[in-house]
Amino acid sequence: MAFRLTPHERGFYPLFTRAAENIVVAADELAKLVAAEPDARADFARRVKDAENAGDDVTHEIMVKLNSVFVTPFDREDIYRLASSLDDVVDAIEEAADRIVLYRLGALPPGMATQVDVLQRAAAATAEAMPKLEKVDQLHEYTIHVNSLEDEGDRAYHQVLSALLSPEHPITDPSAVLEVIKLKEVVDTLEDAADAFETVANTVESIAVKEA
Repeated sequence: MAFRLTPHERGFYPLFTRAAENIVVAADELAKLVAAEPDARADFARRVKDAENAGDDVTHEIMVKLNSVFVTPFDREDIYRLASSLDDVVDAIEEAADRIVLYRLGALPPGMATQVDVLQRAAAATAEAMPKLEKVDQLHEYTIHVNSLEDEGDRAYHQVLSALLSPEHPITDPSAVLEVIKLKEVVDTLEDAADAFETVANTVESIAVKEA
């Protein structure tokens, strides 16, 4: 890690840890929602929304601190990008939960649970990594792991799309077409969350390169 002549503000580290731990809560509640019966999903969606609000609060704290301290632990641009991508993850998770309830979806495709499982594992890995940001050069395995999970998420995403849009089962009922469109929006949003996790990991990798 680069040698510093000037002490820097360490208060960012616990904030990033809080943001990541909050994402674990959101992902776990989303998993419960996806596994629940339709009439029980609203309660879990509210819990995901609570986590999203908590995530917004942490992001705001990071931005306030970023604008008020003179010496930061790493580049301001990277702090902003890391905070924003962590926020993007929880936003996408909340959006998926909200759409499942708002659209009054019935049975969900099995592949959606696979997507959410990938998100849970990426959340756990990120929560484990954030407290180690002070030694960012030791987080290379984390970035490899999350990038691998994103690839796994891509495969799950394409499998769900393939099942939804299979030409072997043409859909002629307009209500069924609408259901497919709604489901596709949800799986697209889950893919956005996986992509945001990858952005978090890539930002950590970028920080490590600059701090080497």
